[in-house]
Amino acid sequence: MNEFLKLLDTLLGENGCPWDKEQTHESMKPYLIEESNEVIEAIDKKDMESLKEELGDLLLQVAFHSKLAEKAGAFTFDDILDGISHKLVRRHSHVFGDDIALSADDVTKIWEANKAKERKLR
Repeated sequence: MNEFLKLLDTLLGENGCPWDKEQTHESMKPYLIEESNEVIEAIDKKDMESLKEELGDLLLQVAFHSKLAEKAGAFTFDDILDGISHKLVRRHSHVFGDDIALSADDVTKIWEANKAKERKLR
C-alpha cells in the first residue's frame, strides 16, 4: 500500500502529471460515481476478473481523495484506515465487546444501536 501511495505522491508532485495535479474533490466526483457503478456491474455479472480491476479503480479514487486532503492538511490515508478500523470495532460490539448476537438480524440491530450512540456523541 505504501508503494501505491508513493506512486500517487509522484503523480501529484512537482514533476508529476498535469491532469492529476489539477484535480479537486469536486472534479473527481464523476469518477468516483463511475467506478462505484462499474464495481456494481462486475458484481452483477459475477465477473471476478472485472471485479478485481474495478475494485482497484475504486481504491484509486479513495487514495486519490486522501492525497488531495493530505495536500490541504486535512487528513491522510492512514487517518482513513484508523477511522474505519475504530468504527468496525465500535460497531461490532458483539465481537469486540459484551453484546451478544445470535443471528444476522441481531447484528443489524446492534450495528444500528451503536451507530445511533455515535451520532449522539458528535
